[in-house]
Amino acid sequence: MAGTTLTETTVAEVLAELAELDDPKIREVNERHGDDHGVNLGKLRALAKRLKTQQELAYRLWETEDTAARLLAILICRPKAFGRDELDVMLRDARRPKVHDWLVNYVVKKSPHAEELRLVWFADPDPVVASAGWALTTERVAKKPDGLDLAGLLDAIEAEMKSAPQRLQWAMNHCLAQIGIEHAEHRARALDIGERLEVLKDYPTPPGCTSPFAPIWITEMVRRQHGK
Repeated sequence: MAGTTLTETTVAEVLAELAELDDPKIREVNERHGDDHGVNLGKLRALAKRLKTQQELAYRLWETEDTAARLLAILICRPKAFGRDELDVMLRDARRPKVHDWLVNYVVKKSPHAEELRLVWFADPDPVVASAGWALTTERVAKKPDGLDLAGLLDAIEAEMKSAPQRLQWAMNHCLAQIGIEHAEHRARALDIGERLEVLKDYPTPPGCTSPFAPIWITEMVRRQHGK
């Protein structure tokens, strides 16, 4: 029981430290993107580095449902320690964009259950859950495309991306770009789909950054790969 008490104390201490780090200006910016926390991510990563990997603490922080605490939990957990069903529940409960993105990228992608979850989430009627399935599919397009029906993915993107909700649309667009970048035999079609659907064509892009509009993204990344 002493261990449990220690963990409870640690959770309280960590939450207090996160509260101290909360900056109203950062919170205001984050809330515009749907994230309800005000902690500078650099400071959050520094705290995670100090805490090191602590799976039990990660569980307890996740249970608080506090966004900053959940982001910290993702940074200090052991990705391979979670079961398939645990990850499924966590993903469906991760409604804040940053928590959702970090959970997929830092935990699920490193899990032995990633492929099974990809298939389950990809076809889910909840567009936020489906966006995780598309994110995992994009990872496979880039790293392990064998067995993927790339033409079929392009069919789905062509039919559904234009009218998809924002999070799902963004994930589909990333997959479209990745197919065009990595697979020369599908590049012309990927470019054509992007040009016709015009998804994210007018997305405000800071100087020095590549536009997420698929034709520009594909062309620029291919140019870089081939050294101009």
